[in-house]
Amino acid sequence: MKKKTRISRPSGLPRDAERLCWLAKGLAQSGSRIEDRYWERLLSETVRALLEAGDEAAIERALDHLYQSELQAYEELSDVLDSEAETLADFDKSHDLVLVAAPVLAWSRFQIPARPIPQAVRENLRVHLGAHIFAAGVKFALFDYLFSPDQLPEGFVATRRWLQAAGKDALAGRDHAVDRDALPESAVFLSDIRYVLVAAAAPKEGPIFTWQEAEGDREFAFDQWRKQAGPVLAQIMPGCGTETELPDAYFTASRKANRDARPFAIHAAIAFLAAEADIAASHLRAVIAPCESQGEFEYRIGLALKHGGQVVHGVPWPLLGADETEAEAQRQIQETLKAVGIQDVVTLRRTLPLEFCEDCGAPLFPNAEGELVHAELPAQEEDEGDTTGHTPSGPRYLH
Repeated sequence: MKKKTRISRPSGLPRDAERLCWLAKGLAQSGSRIEDRYWERLLSETVRALLEAGDEAAIERALDHLYQSELQAYEELSDVLDSEAETLADFDKSHDLVLVAAPVLAWSRFQIPARPIPQAVRENLRVHLGAHIFAAGVKFALFDYLFSPDQLPEGFVATRRWLQAAGKDALAGRDHAVDRDALPESAVFLSDIRYVLVAAAAPKEGPIFTWQEAEGDREFAFDQWRKQAGPVLAQIMPGCGTETELPDAYFTASRKANRDARPFAIHAAIAFLAAEADIAASHLRAVIAPCESQGEFEYRIGLALKHGGQVVHGVPWPLLGADETEAEAQRQIQETLKAVGIQDVVTLRRTLPLEFCEDCGAPLFPNAEGELVHAELPAQEEDEGDTTGHTPSGPRYLH
């Protein structure tokens, strides 16, 4: 009898992580749609079992291994993880449950609120969600809190559990009460993202969103949501400049918001400097530097005065996703700087360390000489209690 060939096991991986890697590679290498469905079914079943068991560690080990060795398989596993964490198929006999996020980009000279959503505002948002976002027959639960990124569920297991907890409220068409005492404090930044979360119960095999319906249109739905719901959300974010994003499945909406937050942060920085220090974009030079430490990479953009060279503000621009290239990021940065009116741009070729201020923890930004320095507004008086020599702490940087 011929011995069966034994497939070598990825070094150090536990058995569950090994199986995830094998299934994801099978899906990545599939040559037909019928084979895709086979691998997808097995991978989804395995992921679902690990999520139900709360085994985040095996999932993270598999993702880390594939990110280093098989990017296509990494993407396939990520897609299935997203789907299984944000969707509960067969939640009851006639509905599937989906977690939906409605992001809002915001900036403020003061603190951007993360707060309970008043009932009157929730009722108004319900009308617009029903009219412009969700398809006919979809029931939903609106979470009664406006979340900062720090307060969102950590990991795939927690995301699925948040959705499960809101399931009965979704089927009943009532709002979902959030345990506010369990939420962490929000970090303070000049520009950031806020999230409205919704658990939507969609009839099986039916559409979730209006743009899936006959003659539905995503852009029209987005336009109506922005016009109608944007002012409603602005009511609970006083003192903020806001930009409303299209509600969508949780991970898709979150990733898009993170990408859009980068150019938004540059626009916010220019508006902040004009309002706070009467500094126009035409008086600024932008210095772009690649920064890397211990495998982490991002661009840092120092905004410096043309005369004197003082760095008065800065914006981090992290790369997001395995498919985003440095060339693409540089192009987007250059286009955004041009759009806000900065024509004087210096791009450093040398990679600098990813450094933060030892005293206050703020990121350091490049000047035209290729040095990383602390951003300081000109002619600002020091806070009496500040012994670091830096300007008083406040909302300054992108999350």
